[in-house]
Amino acid sequence: MFSCTNKSGASERETESTRLRPDPAARPSSPSAGQERPVSPSDCFSCDTAFLSPGRRGAVMSRSYKSRIQEFDVALNEEKIDLKVLRELCFNGIPFEGGIRSLCWKILLNYLPLEQALWEPFLKKQRELYAQFLRETIIQPGIAKANLGVSREDVTLEDHPLNPNPESKWNSYFKDNEILLQIDKDVRRLCPDMAFFQRATEYPCQLILDPQNKYETLRHRVEQTTLKAQTVNCNRSGITNVSSAGEMHTLHPPGEYEPLPQGSEAHWEVVERILFVYAKLNPGIAYVQGMNEIVGPIYYTLATDPNRQWKEHAEADTFFCFTNLMSENMDNFIKSLDDSPCGITTRMESVYSALKDKDMELYLKLQEQNIQPQYFTFRWLTLLLSQEFLLPDVIRIWDALFSHQDRFDFLILICCAMLILIRDELLEGDFTTNMRLLQDYPISDVHAILRRAKELQDGA
Repeated sequence: MFSCTNKSGASERETESTRLRPDPAARPSSPSAGQERPVSPSDCFSCDTAFLSPGRRGAVMSRSYKSRIQEFDVALNEEKIDLKVLRELCFNGIPFEGGIRSLCWKILLNYLPLEQALWEPFLKKQRELYAQFLRETIIQPGIAKANLGVSREDVTLEDHPLNPNPESKWNSYFKDNEILLQIDKDVRRLCPDMAFFQRATEYPCQLILDPQNKYETLRHRVEQTTLKAQTVNCNRSGITNVSSAGEMHTLHPPGEYEPLPQGSEAHWEVVERILFVYAKLNPGIAYVQGMNEIVGPIYYTLATDPNRQWKEHAEADTFFCFTNLMSENMDNFIKSLDDSPCGITTRMESVYSALKDKDMELYLKLQEQNIQPQYFTFRWLTLLLSQEFLLPDVIRIWDALFSHQDRFDFLILICCAMLILIRDELLEGDFTTNMRLLQDYPISDVHAILRRAKELQDGA
């Protein structure tokens, strides 16, 4: 039984590798770079205590917080989880104690079954399956590459790096490298306001780091490729950028990341592996810039679980949670679907449709200034607001999103609420001022945003 207080333990994708280019500077900066803002109880639930004295407010919040933990404890210890009850609890924020959020996200993202009796065999099966994915997508190609380099006969007669045959192992290897280089560049700058992703994980993947294994790891592939190869990037507009070998050599300046001891790996390397495996198993979409911003908060939540048995398998569990979430959000990353009823263009227009219904004056003002929804809502919707707020606030928003039965419809209402909450500034500003507001959102109180979105949903 779960205890909340237990602390023991050639595709669409290839042409879309630069579909999103999140600007790291657009992410809100923390008070001091490299330090993580601690998550407080007030981040996990809303409680209107503004009218109380500071001491009284703290006492009320403490009792409310303990009460909520008890509610989660009851809900998560049912033989079969009541999903409706759990969603209602999670919508108002999930406490961070005891790994509650990690467990709730696994359930809300349809990874864990509702019957607790099925958890142990299911998790064992899924983690073994992920280990098999690693063998097929990283270890076996690494061994094959090493073997090709050993035997001259294999390289020159059967297959070689210049072989134009689409079935060539080298051809596939080089295409994978293009994706891997983009993933590597993106994950290294994941959450730059935090040190977490540059730190060593407590549970490095022994399947990959075993010194007895003789094959090429992803880290070695990146190091070799950045020294030798040119990288060709093509953005959504078809503009091609070629980076020379010299430019790639300085992609990661010495000293930017502290070297880790032999046998260790940083959290960003784990995220890199998750994304590479996902790209290999989903060639129709592969990897698109911005996916790193979606998998990052999920991995952070699971990898910081105080229950060591859950934390140890954060990589595999994150992969399947991310895969499930992407199955719902995938259409936003495929350019050929942009103008379809399920594409990102339709969703961006839905934000303005909601705004028109809720605040006609503000809608007309934005129309008058020709501020199109794609100027700012593309990033909001595709990255699930992960670039607009600090990580603890993103996680709080995702509590509400994941728990909502129609999560992406509610995301549209959140975006609409964000506009309405700065309506006075938008009504007074000119085009330049308003674009600056929308691309660097000024409000950091995500609880106010979520309350307003809920009011819009309820018809207020």
